[in-house]
Amino acid sequence: MIKRQAVIAIGACAVLIVSTLQADEGMWTFDNPPRQQWRERYQFEPSNAWLDHLRLSSIRLIDGGSGGGSASFVSPNGLILTNQHVAAGQLQKLSTATRDLVRDGYYAATRDAELKCPDLEANVLVSFEDVTRRVQDAVEPGASDAAAAAARRSTIATIEKESFDKTGLRSDVVTLYSGGEYWLYRYKKYTDIRLVFAPEEQIAYFGGDYDNFVFPRHDLDIAFLRAYENGRPARTERFLRWSEKGATDGEFIVLSGLPGSTDRLLTMTQITYQRDIGNPLQCRVWESRRHTLAAYGQSNAEAARQAAGTIRSLENSLKRLVGQQQGLENPRILARKAEEDKALRAKVAADATWQQQYASAWDRIDELYRDVPARATRLAFSTLSPSRLGGYATTLVRYEQEIKKASDTRLEEFRDSRLDALKFALFSTAPVYPAMEEAILTGWLEEARRALGPDDPFVKAALHGREPGQVAREAIVGTGLADVATRKTMLERGVATSSDPLIVLARRIDPIARELRDWQDSTLRSVEASAGQQIAAARFAAYGKSVYPDATFTLRLGYGRVLGYEEDTTLVPWKTTFYGLFDRAESFGEKPPFDLPARWKAKRDRLALATPLNFAYTGDTIGGNSGSPIVNRAGELIGLNFDSNQQKLPNRYVYIDESEGSRAIAVHSAAILEALTKMYDAKELVQEVAPGR
Repeated sequence: MIKRQAVIAIGACAVLIVSTLQADEGMWTFDNPPRQQWRERYQFEPSNAWLDHLRLSSIRLIDGGSGGGSASFVSPNGLILTNQHVAAGQLQKLSTATRDLVRDGYYAATRDAELKCPDLEANVLVSFEDVTRRVQDAVEPGASDAAAAAARRSTIATIEKESFDKTGLRSDVVTLYSGGEYWLYRYKKYTDIRLVFAPEEQIAYFGGDYDNFVFPRHDLDIAFLRAYENGRPARTERFLRWSEKGATDGEFIVLSGLPGSTDRLLTMTQITYQRDIGNPLQCRVWESRRHTLAAYGQSNAEAARQAAGTIRSLENSLKRLVGQQQGLENPRILARKAEEDKALRAKVAADATWQQQYASAWDRIDELYRDVPARATRLAFSTLSPSRLGGYATTLVRYEQEIKKASDTRLEEFRDSRLDALKFALFSTAPVYPAMEEAILTGWLEEARRALGPDDPFVKAALHGREPGQVAREAIVGTGLADVATRKTMLERGVATSSDPLIVLARRIDPIARELRDWQDSTLRSVEASAGQQIAAARFAAYGKSVYPDATFTLRLGYGRVLGYEEDTTLVPWKTTFYGLFDRAESFGEKPPFDLPARWKAKRDRLALATPLNFAYTGDTIGGNSGSPIVNRAGELIGLNFDSNQQKLPNRYVYIDESEGSRAIAVHSAAILEALTKMYDAKELVQEVAPGR
C-alpha cells in the first residue's frame, strides 16, 4: 500500500540505471513492455490483446485522497480483489465501538449486505497518449526555470481539462523519466465501492511486525470489494479468470500494479541528500506520529481501536524506511549508484555536442541541493495535514483562494480536472474521532516546535504564544468540520470570514505554507524538471528507451519466477502451507502476535493443510504494489502480491538482484479458495470467482 506524505525525500532526476538490466528487473509502462526480455529469457510473447486485457482488469485504489494500492477485477460483476491491509482504512471507517470489522472481518453473503465504503475510489486505465512534445514545446527558448515550470504546469492543466471535457474520464498528465516524457492517462472512475469480504486482521497479518518483511510468511492478506454504477454492480467485461491450481515452483509470472515511488534515477547529490537528511527526517516525522497515536491508544480500548490502523501503517512504513536507509549506508550499493552516475556523465563528456546540451544539468542539481537542507525541516512540519480535520481546513481555505484563478494557474490539486477527486475526499462520510484528532494535532504541534524552534514562522503563526495542547483543544473542540454538511456549506459559501477556530488556525498558517510551496514549485521542482529533462535526453541519446522510468503510482508491468532462495546456509522454500501456519502458532504457544482467530482453531480439521498459502517470487515491486494481481502465461490469476522480504527493501534506490535473495511475497490463489470455502463458508463468493467449483 502507498501512503502519500509531506515532501521530504525530494528529487527524482533521471540518470542511467545500467545499460544491461538485471534479471527480472523493471517497473515497465504499458506503452513500453519489456518484450525483448520476455522473449529472450522466458520465450513469452504476449499479444497486444493479452496486455490490453491485463491492463483493463487492473485497478488503482485511492483511499480518501491520501493513500491507496493495487487491485483487479475478478468477475464480470464488478468484484475486486486486493489486500486486507489495502482495504483496512475502509474497514476502520466502517467500524464502530460495537462492530470492529478490522478485528473480526466481514462477509456479505448477499448483495444487500455489501457495505458502501466512505471514500474509496477505483480507477481503470482505459487509454494513454504521449503528450511529451506538447508539454516540452510550451517552454520558450531561454526561459528561466520558474517560467519554464509555469509554462509546463499551464499546458498540463489545459491538456487535462480538454481531455476531461471531451471524454468525461479522469485525465492525469503523468511525468515520466523526470520530464523526459509526459503521458496523458485516462481513467474510468468508480466511486461507489462496497465491502464484500475481509478476514480477521490477525490472519491477514499473522505474526505482526515480527514477521513483516520476512519469508516464510503465513498470511491470508486478502479482501474483496465490489464496484457499483447507478446503484447496481458494475458490468466489468474485463476481469481476470481464477486459477484454482495457482502458482507452481519455477513458473514464469507477470505482475500488474501501481508501484508507489522509487528513486533509482537520482544523481549522486540527491542520493547523498536522501541518506543524510531526507530519510532521517522522514523517520522523525513518522516516529513522532506513531508515538502520539500509541499514547492516545493506551487511554482505553476504543481509543486503541481508533488508532490501530494508522499505527500499523506507520510501523510498516518505518520498517521499510530502515531497510531502505541501510541500503544507502551499504558501501557496495552506494558504489554501484556512483558508477551508474559516472558512466552516463562520461558518455556525455566524450561528445562535444552532448557536453554542450546536457552537462550543465548535474551542476544545476548540485547548486540547488546546497539550499535544500536548510528548508527540509520547514517543508516537513509546516502543515496541519496529519490531522484529518486540519487537512479539511487547509483544503477549504485554499479552495476559496484557488477557485478564483484560471484553472491552468491554480495549484495542481485545484485544477478543474482534479476538483471531482478533491470534493470526493473532502466530503468523505468516514467517522471523525475528535479526541484522537485533538491528540494528533497536539502531538504534531509539539514536535513542530521541537524541530523548528519557537521562533519559526509556522510555529509562531500556529501557536500565537500559547501551548500546543491549548491551540489543538480550542481548534478541535470548537470546529464544525467533523460534519459533512458543514464542509459542503463552507465550500459553497467560502471561509474568508469564518470564525470556526480550525479554519482560523488554517488561515493563520496558510501564508507560511504557501511561501514554502511556492519555493518548491518555482525553484526546487522547476530546476529539477528542467535539469531532469536534460539528463533524460542525455540518457535517451546514449542508450535509447531501453530502461524504465521511476515508479509514480501509475500502472506498471513486472515479471519474474516463483522461486525459493538461499539465505546464509539455509534454503528457503518457494512456498508455505496451512501446515506451517498452525505449526508457527503452536510453536509460540499462540501468544500474540502468533495467536489464531477462533474460527481458525475451531475449523482447522476442515482444511487441506498441504495447500500452498504464501509464495515467494522474483519480480520488481515496492510499496503501492500491494494488491497487485499475479498472472500466468494464460493471463489467469495465480496469486496476490502483499509484501517483500528484507533483502528487497533497498530496491527503492537500486534493483536488488534475485541472486541476493530479493523476493516479493504473495498469497496463493488456491489458499484463497480453500479458506473461503472451508473457513468462511463463503460459497457465493467462491462460485463468483471460480464458477463450478
